[in-house]
Amino acid sequence: MTIDTAELRRRTAELLAAHPPLETDRLDFLKARFDAGLAWVHYPEGLGGLGAPRALQAVVDAELSAAGAPDNDPRRIGIGLGMAAPTILKYGTDEQKQQLLRPLWVGEEVWCQLFSEPGAGSDLAALGTRAVREGEDWVVNGQKVWTSSAHLARWAILIARTDPDVPKHAGITYFVCDMTDPGVEVRPLRQITGEAEFNEVFLTNVRIPDAHRLGEVGDGWRVAQTTLMNERVSIGGMRIPREGGMIGPISQTWRERPELRTHDLHQRLLKLWVEAEVARLSGERLRQQLVAGQPGHEGAGMKLAFARLNQEISGLEVELRGEEGLLYDDWTMRRPELVDFTGRDAGYRYLRSKGNSIEGGTSEVLLNIVAERVLGLPAEPRTDKDVAWKDLAR
Repeated sequence: MTIDTAELRRRTAELLAAHPPLETDRLDFLKARFDAGLAWVHYPEGLGGLGAPRALQAVVDAELSAAGAPDNDPRRIGIGLGMAAPTILKYGTDEQKQQLLRPLWVGEEVWCQLFSEPGAGSDLAALGTRAVREGEDWVVNGQKVWTSSAHLARWAILIARTDPDVPKHAGITYFVCDMTDPGVEVRPLRQITGEAEFNEVFLTNVRIPDAHRLGEVGDGWRVAQTTLMNERVSIGGMRIPREGGMIGPISQTWRERPELRTHDLHQRLLKLWVEAEVARLSGERLRQQLVAGQPGHEGAGMKLAFARLNQEISGLEVELRGEEGLLYDDWTMRRPELVDFTGRDAGYRYLRSKGNSIEGGTSEVLLNIVAERVLGLPAEPRTDKDVAWKDLAR
């Protein structure tokens, strides 16, 4: 059957009739929505979708929103939705997809990402966490860092070194790690904001079944590229309304506080407003391109723009507000479930945005990706591409 707008509206109406949102438990409604194929309509049937064009998701979302139906709190489970799910869909076995995708989408299980390490952040392929095969299990030892939501997560996407005798990109394997397993220790990392949304994770003799491997042994770098490209789109290409994101609060302050205005600040705000709108519309175009398949390296450019704009806008907001700009009331050691940029004070936004040029790939690395993979410029000289990982200087 061809799935078009009319068919989606019919199926959505059937869902709402069978499970009235105001009379149905939230989780039960979300499970019913997933089973009806209306979770992410471009996914295959039986996995929360109908094999429909991705662009038609907006039809379902609009109908359900108008009916007052609950969403799956996408910001809370953003790592699962934006990074783990596309990777599982592309590389997972049928059993992995059936086991993992439904609880991920409905929000029963939070996910985190065990990629970066103290000595392998920008150069992620240099990672040293080891996974050694023992029968049907892999025994993992190592340390990961900057892990958002690890204190909440049931599952993690993990890359580890399985062969130190080959060049660094070739000896990596991709796993799904149960964060409740023995040997997984999560410690908070207090940030400049006073919060600890990030964590460091220590893995000590953690046993991961081979059935929880995604992709082939030694092919983890290619699998991880799917995760990373989706991550950059989910960070830099989020759907927001006009004056959504960082530009919204400063625009509101400008309108409500005329005593703060100066000609110089006005010109700078106008420039950033236009750039924010260009970035928003570029994100819309990028999402339209996604209808044709997996995201490409263009997402790196969106993520670059996102980081720069957030930092420049938040800096201007602090300057506009003067002495009150750096103050905020909740300077405490909190363990938040999600990052809220716009619902907090200007001082929080200014400090938290400093991390935007690091998380999801540093701006320096992303500039190289845009130059080489998007613009086709000559690659930088690399002397370590053909050297076994064990022989690299550290």
